[in-house]
Amino acid sequence: MILLLLVSQSVFGQWHITGKVTDGATQKPLPMVDVYNKSTNFLTTTDKNGRFDIPNLASGEYELIIFSYDYEAQSRKVSVGQSNQSVDFELLELSQELSEVVVSQQREKIFGLKRLMPVEGTAIYAGKKTEVVLLDQLVGNLASNNARQVYSQVVGLNIYENNDAGLQLNIGGRGLDPNRTSNFNTRQNGYDISADVLGYPESYYTPPAEALSEIQVIRGAASLQYGTQFGGLINFKMKKPVRDKKIELVSRQTLGSYGLFTTFNSLSGTAGKFSYYTYFNYKSGDGYRPNSNFHSSNYYGYFDYQLTRKTSLSFELTHLSYLSKQPGGLTDTQFVADPMYSNRERNWFEVDWNLYAMKLKHKLSPKTDISLNVFGLDAERNALGFRGNIENANSNPITDMDESDANGQFVSPRDLIKGSYKNWGAEARVLTRYRVKGQNAVFLIGSKFYNANNSANQGAGSSGTGADFAFNDETYPDYPNQSAFKFPNLNASLFGENIFFINDKLSLTPGFRYEYIKTESIGTYNEVNFDNAGNPIFNQEREDNRTLERSFVLLGLGASYQQNDHVEWYANFSQNYRSVTFSDIRTVQETFFVDPDISDEEGFTSDFGVRGKWGEQLSYDLGGFGLLYNDRIGIVLDDRAYRVRKNIGKAFIYGLEAFADWNLIGTLKADANKFRLNWFVNTALTNSEYVDSEINNVKGKKVEFIPAVNLKTGLKFGYQNLLASLQYTRLSRQYTDVENSPIPQSGDNREGVIGEIPAYQIVDFSLSFTHKMLRFESGLNNLLNSNYFTRRATGYPGPGIIPSEGRNFYFTLQVKI
Repeated sequence: MILLLLVSQSVFGQWHITGKVTDGATQKPLPMVDVYNKSTNFLTTTDKNGRFDIPNLASGEYELIIFSYDYEAQSRKVSVGQSNQSVDFELLELSQELSEVVVSQQREKIFGLKRLMPVEGTAIYAGKKTEVVLLDQLVGNLASNNARQVYSQVVGLNIYENNDAGLQLNIGGRGLDPNRTSNFNTRQNGYDISADVLGYPESYYTPPAEALSEIQVIRGAASLQYGTQFGGLINFKMKKPVRDKKIELVSRQTLGSYGLFTTFNSLSGTAGKFSYYTYFNYKSGDGYRPNSNFHSSNYYGYFDYQLTRKTSLSFELTHLSYLSKQPGGLTDTQFVADPMYSNRERNWFEVDWNLYAMKLKHKLSPKTDISLNVFGLDAERNALGFRGNIENANSNPITDMDESDANGQFVSPRDLIKGSYKNWGAEARVLTRYRVKGQNAVFLIGSKFYNANNSANQGAGSSGTGADFAFNDETYPDYPNQSAFKFPNLNASLFGENIFFINDKLSLTPGFRYEYIKTESIGTYNEVNFDNAGNPIFNQEREDNRTLERSFVLLGLGASYQQNDHVEWYANFSQNYRSVTFSDIRTVQETFFVDPDISDEEGFTSDFGVRGKWGEQLSYDLGGFGLLYNDRIGIVLDDRAYRVRKNIGKAFIYGLEAFADWNLIGTLKADANKFRLNWFVNTALTNSEYVDSEINNVKGKKVEFIPAVNLKTGLKFGYQNLLASLQYTRLSRQYTDVENSPIPQSGDNREGVIGEIPAYQIVDFSLSFTHKMLRFESGLNNLLNSNYFTRRATGYPGPGIIPSEGRNFYFTLQVKI
């Protein structure tokens, strides 16, 4: 690698465009201004002295665009001959009373910010399916992290709705289970935030939308740079510190239906070389159903120091704690009778999440950037609840009564599962630009080390009603679900990609990822048998120690054809891999078993499509995808109606995806400085099939969690600083088990747990108004008060149907000082 860097510095030296950006009135230098080379898709920002440098240019003409929220944008063509060029820009300040509509349209008009650029920082996105959610342009329920609105323009996502003000994000897509976003590599500012990236990739923490600048979604081809998973990457990018103030306060207070209250307060600023962004967010509510109250506290701090012009060091700290009561799941009969019903009074869930990260960024030369990200997690997650009569396999855990004595005191212990996650990792990247036979090229190489030491304990909780997360195994020695396990995990990887520009329009991006994984399971569990009267007749502790060690190489290839400045064709292919997780190999219920021969999943994903703009009126991304899943893991029922987790077989998933955003103001020739009127359509048409399986009644069936039609469409409209949005969401029916079981008859012990999720449609309306330092937001979610659900839970937070919220409102007041 060192030899390559030296060669790239000495042999392929090319020309630079340098310059300075200043305030046209005061002549003061302007830092943090975007400088975009439209001809090469290269983006940089000015330093504290207002200077910029665009390196590695061949002779020719380049179009530069200079953008800042507070100044009028400029565009200029610069010719490069056989020497470096210097060009300065003077920007004119915009009016302080400028309409929010104009600011949004100005940036959207200049940059195609709906997708990532081919190269950003020390990452390569050329030829990949990328989508970017811009939070500052969203008119929606940010206080509750309403995923239906936040991800409305990301194609094909399937969402579980938890009704907990967005404390947990549950999204999937293309047949991937949405549960806690476990099939995506979930990151915050580029570092992992899930419980265990490979061993338990579930995310119990989701940053508040009010703190985010954007959400980056990169589909399956991201496996080469970000991991092996089929889903790809979701990266939450926090807001950056303000550069022109030493301190800026933003305070947001929200009230809503069902006792919702949230307060979000942030401080941000820059003093010399030091900058910071920090916030505190508190949420509480009674919930849509009885027994579903919650409260949470979330703190985040980002602190950055610019050591030199080329080097910066930042530190981040995140803390989240929340406690929520769980109302339990419903059978289909109960849901139809009353979707707000709850028969669980003492189920609780608790999370304590602590994240740490330190990042070093250094510009080794005008052509080469390096970064080092060191991060860690110290977290706990506790689930407490009554799951029904676990001693009787033919009982229904949803309808079984939580027994009490003659005095009304509960007599049955609650099941308690405590998880502890302690891990750390480091990821280093080097990206350099060079030339091959007169054409540009970009090379990325990186390495990641990850070490985890997690544990899970299960046993008898208390027989009370409160949030008591202490074990009571001595009081209940014959409680059947007792176990204590440690899960060490070691992962090391090496990855690389290279963009080869074949000519001015066509580029190819091959890549690889070498992965070494060692996961272990060390612990004991109790085997308890009962007679027909329910009396314990056998209780023995057994060991269950396993080690899974493997290494492999994943390959991928991306291609991009830039037909012109407005049209790009893209395609990519990438191998994928999903290792067996802790939840795949551990039994947590008497009626739930794991196949001892369960193994990892592997396959590939592929995307192709065309994206771009038609004038300034239409932005679009049209394409298709294919996903092959070998040895897909799922759940089947055996001849005793016990649920068994095992490898199901080979599944193939394919479909068409389309997104279009039509600027009607441009079409109607209206005044774009006063009005905004956009109509967007987001559609995914997906088909799937189990093409091979050794299990009866599976081959030829549809894959779970896939609606054939996933449609989101809506209008964004506004006048001056009054903005509004109206959104319609429709998902067709989807199956929840591999046998595509119909909804069981009333009284069946499987009712509520298996069966399809019926089609549903939702309408949301949101409104915002900004006046000087004040901003007002309000809206109605589920405007037509549809009764629907998105999930049949087999465990937490059910089991059974988890109803989604009916009509609900919110009102937010924001003050910015």
